[in-house]
Amino acid sequence: MSRIGRMPIPLPANVKVEVDENNTMVVESGGKRLERTLPADMKIVTEEGVLRVERPSESREHRSLHGLTRTLVANMVTGVTTGFTRRLEINGVGYRALKAGDMVMFQLGFSHPVGFEAPPGVTLTVEGNNRVVVTGADKELVGETAARIRRIRPPEPYKGKGIKYAEETVRRKAGKAGAKGKK
Repeated sequence: MSRIGRMPIPLPANVKVEVDENNTMVVESGGKRLERTLPADMKIVTEEGVLRVERPSESREHRSLHGLTRTLVANMVTGVTTGFTRRLEINGVGYRALKAGDMVMFQLGFSHPVGFEAPPGVTLTVEGNNRVVVTGADKELVGETAARIRRIRPPEPYKGKGIKYAEETVRRKAGKAGAKGKK
């Protein structure tokens, strides 16, 4: 039995969960709503404020989907109750981010500022001028948005300039050794 898949998912009192016949799950709480179609063979059981994911057999496919389905459901419940956050840092002389309406404008050493608009369901905030915070209810969407922002100018290994995750450490390389003794 999957150790992850058999763990119960605690369901807060203010969270509503609905699963239809197509195994599409809707989780709602406090104005936030997430919807996802889960694997057809997995069964979601609600009992006494706890959600459980059950699998029909011990086949290899069902065992692999068991833990995945449980994690997806747990992330949906966590997303509508507390949400998810990714923090990005901008390093480099003259590199900065500015909030302009719904967009964030990045000045990253290119000849022009780069605009980035958040997808629906994701909020971008700028702290100072070198930190960007990505928040939202959908963990997958928050992570993908943060990765797309980082992709604009990934950190380079010599000076560390670029956009990196706040918890990320950039492995630095030594520069040129120099031309000692050459004539």
